[in-house]
Amino acid sequence: MRRLTLFKLEIPYREPLRVEGFEFGERMGLPRCAIVGSTRGDEVQQAYVCAHVVKRLQRLEIPCANPLSMNIDSRFWPTDGTDINRCFPGDAYGETTERVAAGIFAAVRGSEYGIQLASFNQQGDFLPHVRVTRVSTLSDESLFMARDFELPCIVSRDPTPFDTGTLNYSWQEWGTHTFSLYSQTTDRIDRPSAELVGSAIMRFLVAHGMVVERVSRGDESTRLDESALVDIRTEASSGYLDSLVEPGERVRKGQGLGRVLDAFDAHVRERMVSPITGRIFFCRVGPLIQQRMVAYRIAPA
Repeated sequence: MRRLTLFKLEIPYREPLRVEGFEFGERMGLPRCAIVGSTRGDEVQQAYVCAHVVKRLQRLEIPCANPLSMNIDSRFWPTDGTDINRCFPGDAYGETTERVAAGIFAAVRGSEYGIQLASFNQQGDFLPHVRVTRVSTLSDESLFMARDFELPCIVSRDPTPFDTGTLNYSWQEWGTHTFSLYSQTTDRIDRPSAELVGSAIMRFLVAHGMVVERVSRGDESTRLDESALVDIRTEASSGYLDSLVEPGERVRKGQGLGRVLDAFDAHVRERMVSPITGRIFFCRVGPLIQQRMVAYRIAPA
Protein backbone atom coordinates (compact mmCIF):
# COMPACT_ATOMS: atom_id res chain seq x y z
CA MET A 1 0.00 0.00 0.00
CA ARG A 2 1.28 3.45 -0.91
CA ARG A 3 -0.12 6.74 0.35
CA LEU A 4 -0.05 9.41 -2.35
CA THR A 5 -0.74 13.11 -2.63
CA LEU A 6 -2.98 13.29 -5.69
CA PHE A 7 -3.38 17.05 -5.73
CA LYS A 8 -1.97 19.98 -3.75
CA LEU A 9 -3.27 23.53 -3.68
CA GLU A 10 -1.71 26.45 -1.83
CA ILE A 11 -4.27 28.35 0.27
CA PRO A 12 -3.28 31.80 1.54
CA TYR A 13 -5.10 31.69 4.88
CA ARG A 14 -4.13 28.23 6.12
CA GLU A 15 -1.95 25.21 5.38
CA PRO A 16 -2.04 23.78 1.81
CA LEU A 17 -4.98 21.62 0.75
CA ARG A 18 -3.85 18.07 -0.01
CA VAL A 19 -6.05 15.47 -1.65
CA GLU A 20 -4.57 12.14 -0.62
CA GLY A 21 -5.22 8.60 -1.74
CA PHE A 22 -4.04 5.04 -1.34
CA GLU A 23 -2.66 2.86 -4.10
CA PHE A 24 -2.65 -0.92 -3.92
CA GLY A 25 -0.89 -3.39 -6.19
CA GLU A 26 1.65 -2.73 -8.92
CA ARG A 27 1.21 0.37 -11.03
CA MET A 28 0.87 -0.77 -14.66
CA GLY A 29 -0.59 2.10 -16.65
CA LEU A 30 -4.02 3.41 -15.66
CA PRO A 31 -5.75 2.11 -12.51
CA ARG A 32 -8.19 -0.73 -13.10
CA CYS A 33 -10.67 0.70 -10.62
CA ALA A 34 -10.82 3.95 -8.66
CA ILE A 35 -13.09 4.80 -5.76
CA VAL A 36 -13.86 8.38 -4.78
CA GLY A 37 -15.21 8.84 -1.29
CA SER A 38 -16.35 12.18 0.05
CA THR A 39 -16.42 15.20 -2.27
CA ARG A 40 -18.52 17.17 0.22
CA GLY A 41 -17.64 18.13 3.76
CA ASP A 42 -20.63 16.45 5.44
CA GLU A 43 -20.11 13.03 3.83
CA VAL A 44 -18.73 11.45 6.98
CA GLN A 45 -20.32 8.05 6.36
CA GLN A 46 -18.82 7.88 2.88
CA ALA A 47 -15.31 8.57 4.21
CA TYR A 48 -15.91 5.98 6.95
CA VAL A 49 -16.78 3.35 4.33
CA CYS A 50 -13.54 4.16 2.50
CA ALA A 51 -11.49 3.80 5.66
CA HIS A 52 -12.83 0.28 6.16
CA VAL A 53 -12.39 -0.67 2.51
CA VAL A 54 -8.74 0.48 2.61
CA LYS A 55 -8.05 -2.12 5.29
CA ARG A 56 -9.22 -4.94 3.04
CA LEU A 57 -7.99 -4.05 -0.40
CA GLN A 58 -5.08 -5.23 -2.49
CA ARG A 59 -5.58 -3.22 -5.69
CA LEU A 60 -7.48 -0.01 -5.47
CA GLU A 61 -7.04 3.74 -5.34
CA ILE A 62 -9.20 5.80 -3.00
CA PRO A 63 -8.92 9.58 -2.92
CA CYS A 64 -10.71 11.61 -0.24
CA ALA A 65 -11.48 14.85 -1.98
CA ASN A 66 -12.50 17.58 0.41
CA PRO A 67 -10.72 17.45 3.79
CA LEU A 68 -10.92 21.23 4.23
CA SER A 69 -14.74 21.28 4.30
CA MET A 70 -14.90 18.12 6.40
CA ASN A 71 -12.64 19.66 9.02
CA ILE A 72 -15.13 22.47 9.62
CA ASP A 73 -18.28 20.36 9.11
CA SER A 74 -19.38 22.15 5.94
CA ARG A 75 -20.96 20.26 3.02
CA PHE A 76 -19.63 22.73 0.44
CA TRP A 77 -16.41 24.70 -0.12
CA PRO A 78 -16.18 26.98 2.92
CA THR A 79 -15.23 30.30 1.27
CA ASP A 80 -17.91 30.50 -1.44
CA GLY A 81 -20.34 27.61 -0.85
CA THR A 82 -19.41 25.84 -4.10
CA ASP A 83 -20.19 22.14 -4.57
CA ILE A 84 -17.08 20.36 -5.89
CA ASN A 85 -19.28 17.63 -7.34
CA ARG A 86 -20.75 20.18 -9.73
CA CYS A 87 -17.33 21.30 -11.05
CA PHE A 88 -16.10 18.21 -12.95
CA PRO A 89 -14.16 17.62 -15.13
CA GLY A 90 -12.70 20.81 -13.72
CA ASP A 91 -10.42 23.53 -14.98
CA ALA A 92 -6.77 23.68 -13.93
CA TYR A 93 -6.83 27.47 -14.39
CA GLY A 94 -10.33 28.17 -13.07
CA GLU A 95 -11.82 28.94 -9.68
CA THR A 96 -10.52 27.08 -6.62
CA THR A 97 -13.09 24.27 -6.67
CA GLU A 98 -12.67 23.85 -10.44
CA ARG A 99 -8.92 23.42 -9.89
CA VAL A 100 -9.54 20.85 -7.12
CA ALA A 101 -11.96 18.95 -9.38
CA ALA A 102 -9.42 19.01 -12.23
CA GLY A 103 -6.71 17.62 -9.94
CA ILE A 104 -8.93 14.80 -8.72
CA PHE A 105 -10.15 13.94 -12.21
CA ALA A 106 -6.61 13.81 -13.57
CA ALA A 107 -5.85 11.12 -10.96
CA VAL A 108 -8.89 8.92 -11.67
CA ARG A 109 -9.56 9.60 -15.36
CA GLY A 110 -9.25 6.59 -17.64
CA SER A 111 -9.91 3.87 -15.07
CA GLU A 112 -12.02 0.97 -16.33
CA TYR A 113 -14.43 1.20 -13.38
CA GLY A 114 -15.34 4.15 -11.21
CA ILE A 115 -17.17 3.89 -7.89
CA GLN A 116 -18.35 7.03 -6.12
CA LEU A 117 -19.67 6.96 -2.58
CA ALA A 118 -22.39 9.52 -3.08
CA SER A 119 -24.94 11.43 -1.04
CA PHE A 120 -28.24 13.11 -1.83
CA ASN A 121 -29.18 16.79 -1.68
CA GLN A 122 -32.13 16.06 0.62
CA GLN A 123 -31.59 15.44 4.32
CA GLY A 124 -32.53 11.83 4.98
CA ASP A 125 -31.63 8.15 5.11
CA PHE A 126 -31.64 5.71 2.21
CA LEU A 127 -32.09 2.06 1.53
CA PRO A 128 -28.47 1.25 0.50
CA HIS A 129 -28.35 0.98 -3.28
CA VAL A 130 -26.26 1.43 -6.42
CA ARG A 131 -27.30 4.08 -8.92
CA VAL A 132 -26.40 4.34 -12.62
CA THR A 133 -27.03 7.53 -14.61
CA ARG A 134 -27.73 6.74 -18.25
CA VAL A 135 -25.26 8.84 -20.23
CA SER A 136 -24.51 6.53 -23.19
CA THR A 137 -24.65 2.89 -24.28
CA LEU A 138 -21.84 2.35 -21.79
CA SER A 139 -24.44 2.93 -19.08
CA ASP A 140 -26.45 -0.10 -20.25
CA GLU A 141 -23.40 -2.29 -19.70
CA SER A 142 -22.89 -0.68 -16.30
CA LEU A 143 -26.48 -1.47 -15.29
CA PHE A 144 -25.81 -5.13 -16.03
CA MET A 145 -22.56 -5.07 -14.03
CA ALA A 146 -24.27 -3.34 -11.08
CA ARG A 147 -25.72 -6.71 -10.05
CA ASP A 148 -22.25 -7.70 -8.90
CA PHE A 149 -22.48 -5.35 -5.90
CA GLU A 150 -25.43 -7.43 -4.62
CA LEU A 151 -27.04 -4.45 -2.94
CA PRO A 152 -30.82 -4.41 -2.34
CA CYS A 153 -31.59 -2.04 -5.26
CA ILE A 154 -30.17 -0.93 -8.59
CA VAL A 155 -31.62 2.44 -9.60
CA SER A 156 -31.30 3.82 -13.13
CA ARG A 157 -32.00 7.42 -14.02
CA ASP A 158 -31.77 9.83 -16.94
CA PRO A 159 -29.36 12.75 -16.56
CA THR A 160 -30.48 16.35 -16.23
CA PRO A 161 -28.47 19.49 -17.04
CA PHE A 162 -27.70 19.58 -13.32
CA ASP A 163 -25.70 16.33 -13.70
CA THR A 164 -23.26 17.44 -16.37
CA GLY A 165 -20.79 18.85 -13.85
CA THR A 166 -20.66 15.74 -11.66
CA LEU A 167 -17.84 13.24 -11.37
CA ASN A 168 -20.27 10.47 -12.40
CA TYR A 169 -21.13 12.16 -15.69
CA SER A 170 -17.54 13.15 -16.50
CA TRP A 171 -16.26 9.65 -15.78
CA GLN A 172 -18.73 8.18 -18.26
CA GLU A 173 -17.83 10.78 -20.87
CA TRP A 174 -14.27 9.41 -20.65
CA GLY A 175 -15.38 5.80 -21.10
CA THR A 176 -15.44 4.60 -17.46
CA HIS A 177 -18.13 2.23 -16.17
CA THR A 178 -19.43 4.37 -13.33
CA PHE A 179 -21.47 3.52 -10.24
CA SER A 180 -22.77 5.72 -7.42
CA LEU A 181 -23.15 3.82 -4.15
CA TYR A 182 -25.47 5.18 -1.48
CA SER A 183 -25.09 4.17 2.14
CA GLN A 184 -27.96 4.72 4.58
CA THR A 185 -26.60 7.93 6.13
CA THR A 186 -24.45 10.93 5.21
CA ASP A 187 -23.44 13.22 8.09
CA ARG A 188 -23.31 10.57 10.81
CA ILE A 189 -21.73 7.12 11.02
CA ASP A 190 -23.93 4.07 10.68
CA ARG A 191 -21.69 1.05 11.06
CA PRO A 192 -24.07 -1.68 9.75
CA SER A 193 -24.78 0.13 6.49
CA ALA A 194 -21.10 1.10 6.14
CA GLU A 195 -20.14 -2.57 6.41
CA LEU A 196 -22.90 -3.46 3.93
CA VAL A 197 -21.59 -1.01 1.30
CA GLY A 198 -17.95 -1.92 1.99
CA SER A 199 -18.75 -5.60 1.44
CA ALA A 200 -20.61 -4.67 -1.77
CA ILE A 201 -17.47 -3.00 -3.11
CA MET A 202 -15.41 -6.07 -2.29
CA ARG A 203 -17.93 -8.33 -4.05
CA PHE A 204 -17.67 -6.20 -7.18
CA LEU A 205 -13.87 -6.29 -7.15
CA VAL A 206 -13.85 -10.06 -6.67
CA ALA A 207 -16.42 -10.56 -9.46
CA HIS A 208 -14.23 -8.60 -11.88
CA GLY A 209 -10.97 -10.30 -10.97
CA MET A 210 -9.29 -7.39 -9.17
CA VAL A 211 -9.18 -8.95 -5.70
CA VAL A 212 -8.94 -12.55 -4.53
CA GLU A 213 -10.78 -12.77 -1.23
CA ARG A 214 -13.57 -14.73 0.39
CA VAL A 215 -16.64 -12.47 0.48
CA SER A 216 -20.10 -12.91 1.93
CA ARG A 217 -23.14 -13.13 -0.32
CA GLY A 218 -25.38 -10.11 -0.60
CA ASP A 219 -28.87 -9.52 -1.95
CA GLU A 220 -30.44 -10.38 -5.26
CA SER A 221 -30.83 -6.82 -6.47
CA THR A 222 -34.15 -5.35 -7.52
CA ARG A 223 -33.78 -3.07 -10.51
CA LEU A 224 -36.02 -0.03 -10.88
CA ASP A 225 -36.10 3.32 -12.60
CA GLU A 226 -35.97 6.41 -10.43
CA SER A 227 -39.22 7.61 -12.02
CA ALA A 228 -41.02 4.60 -10.46
CA LEU A 229 -40.32 5.81 -6.91
CA VAL A 230 -43.40 7.25 -5.22
CA ASP A 231 -42.90 10.51 -3.30
CA ILE A 232 -44.87 11.12 -0.11
CA ARG A 233 -45.05 14.82 0.74
CA THR A 234 -46.61 16.83 3.48
CA GLU A 235 -49.72 18.48 2.07
CA ALA A 236 -50.65 21.59 4.03
CA SER A 237 -48.69 21.33 7.27
CA SER A 238 -45.29 22.01 8.75
CA GLY A 239 -43.96 21.22 12.20
CA TYR A 240 -42.24 18.33 13.97
CA LEU A 241 -41.81 15.12 11.97
CA ASP A 242 -42.74 12.00 13.92
CA SER A 243 -41.62 9.15 11.65
CA LEU A 244 -42.97 5.63 12.13
CA VAL A 245 -40.89 3.73 9.53
CA GLU A 246 -37.24 3.26 8.50
CA PRO A 247 -35.40 2.73 5.19
CA GLY A 248 -35.73 -0.83 3.91
CA GLU A 249 -38.94 -1.48 5.82
CA ARG A 250 -41.73 -3.09 3.82
CA VAL A 251 -45.06 -1.29 4.00
CA ARG A 252 -48.55 -2.06 2.79
CA LYS A 253 -51.04 0.22 1.10
CA GLY A 254 -52.77 2.40 3.69
CA GLN A 255 -50.11 1.89 6.37
CA GLY A 256 -49.18 4.93 8.44
CA LEU A 257 -45.72 6.31 7.68
CA GLY A 258 -45.46 9.34 9.92
CA ARG A 259 -47.14 12.37 11.46
CA VAL A 260 -46.62 16.12 11.42
CA LEU A 261 -47.00 17.58 14.91
CA ASP A 262 -47.78 21.20 15.68
CA ALA A 263 -44.66 23.10 16.77
CA PHE A 264 -46.47 24.80 19.69
CA ASP A 265 -48.68 22.17 21.32
CA ALA A 266 -47.69 18.92 19.48
CA HIS A 267 -51.21 18.09 18.29
CA VAL A 268 -51.32 15.99 15.09
CA ARG A 269 -51.68 18.33 12.11
CA GLU A 270 -51.27 15.70 9.40
CA ARG A 271 -50.91 11.94 8.98
CA MET A 272 -49.03 10.43 6.06
CA VAL A 273 -49.99 6.99 4.74
CA SER A 274 -48.57 4.81 2.00
CA PRO A 275 -50.57 4.85 -1.26
CA ILE A 276 -48.95 1.59 -2.41
CA THR A 277 -47.44 -1.63 -1.14
CA GLY A 278 -43.67 -1.49 -1.35
CA ARG A 279 -40.44 -0.81 0.46
CA ILE A 280 -39.25 2.41 2.09
CA PHE A 281 -36.47 3.76 -0.12
CA PHE A 282 -35.93 7.16 1.52
CA CYS A 283 -36.88 8.69 4.87
CA ARG A 284 -36.39 12.31 5.78
CA VAL A 285 -34.48 12.80 9.03
CA GLY A 286 -34.37 15.82 11.26
CA PRO A 287 -36.90 17.14 13.74
CA LEU A 288 -38.68 19.63 11.46
CA ILE A 289 -40.49 19.38 8.15
CA GLN A 290 -42.06 22.04 5.95
CA GLN A 291 -45.12 22.11 3.74
CA ARG A 292 -44.85 20.17 0.45
CA MET A 293 -41.51 18.65 1.45
CA VAL A 294 -40.71 15.04 0.50
CA ALA A 295 -40.86 12.96 3.67
CA TYR A 296 -40.63 9.46 2.13
CA ARG A 297 -39.93 7.74 -1.17
CA ILE A 298 -41.31 4.26 -1.69
CA ALA A 299 -40.11 1.61 -4.14
CA PRO A 300 -43.07 -0.39 -5.49
CA ALA A 301 -43.20 -4.04 -4.48
